Amino acid sequence: MSAVAEPERDDTRALTTVMHTAFFVLLSASVARYLARHADGPHTPWVIALSVLLAVLYVLGPAVGTRPAPRRLGWLGLVVAAWALLVVLAPSFAWCAVPLFYTGLRTLPPRAAIPLVALLTALAVAAQLGLAGWPDPNVLLAPPAVAAVATTVFVVMQRQAARRDALIDDLVRTRRELAATERREGTLAERERLAREIHDTLAQGLSSQRMLLQAADRLWETAPGTARGHVRTAAAIAERSLAEARRFVHDLTPADLAGGGGLLRALHAVAERETTPALTVRVHAEGSPPDPLPAPVESALLRIAQGALANVREHAAATTATLTLTCLDDQIVLDVTDDGRGFDPRAPAPPTSPTP
Repeated sequence: MSAVAEPERDDTRALTTVMHTAFFVLLSASVARYLARHADGPHTPWVIALSVLLAVLYVLGPAVGTRPAPRRLGWLGLVVAAWALLVVLAPSFAWCAVPLFYTGLRTLPPRAAIPLVALLTALAVAAQLGLAGWPDPNVLLAPPAVAAVATTVFVVMQRQAARRDALIDDLVRTRRELAATERREGTLAERERLAREIHDTLAQGLSSQRMLLQAADRLWETAPGTARGHVRTAAAIAERSLAEARRFVHDLTPADLAGGGGLLRALHAVAERETTPALTVRVHAEGSPPDPLPAPVESALLRIAQGALANVREHAAATTATLTLTCLDDQIVLDVTDDGRGFDPRAPAPPTSPTP
């Protein structure tokens, strides 16, 4: 919408500049013509004073705005009154009516502007007839024809602009509604997909575990071997269900990123949440991450930080942990350090107890 409105504002500004320039050119020419012929006339001081007053009033026009507010209407009335007095004293000032047509049409609605244009035209015709001394057909017909053409062109252009603005508003509203509908449909589709996947994987796995554990409970005294087999099968199903749950969680956007603000803000939120009286978590950033990062990258980095801090809290017995996000030209590095006891990676892993 802004791309369409900008040329329209430029066209209006250009037309306004042309009309203002034409007004002052016609006013100056009328003053020069009057002084050349009536320099010593009795009305000369009044003509000069009214010309200066009309010019000053016209210059003050932008200061009172363009909407038909009381101040703008009062200004327009003063301009028309000053011009009418000038036309009565010096009919040559009638040519200044053409820029005043534009001023009236811009200020007033068409129902009020058209009668004003007709009044200005009548004053101009009367003044020119008095100057000519006889009913010159050119004087009688030319000013009304010019006024009619100018008014018709302006009103038609104004209506076309109004229709175009209405169409643009409808288009923008329709695009917003379409975007909102697409978002809602996307959300519903994602919910349905997750519901199907949960039903086909986690829900089925939980149902199978429940049945196996119930069977194991019934057979525990009479057939312990079979019961243990049911328990091991249930454990295997639970392991697969846990893997599916982790996959779902990995695919979803983390809550700390869903609210906006980017990765760095999400890391600060995680650090604040993980900080306890026994553990202080800090965040340090080197460089500025590109905005925005791809959503999978932000999610992966945040999940890594959350998992690493969980390990620090549970196993490291640390008092301080630091998340360092380093942004290079073509890569982003996340370092998680702590002052805990750590472990020797070369040492053999402790034996694990067999699954019953």
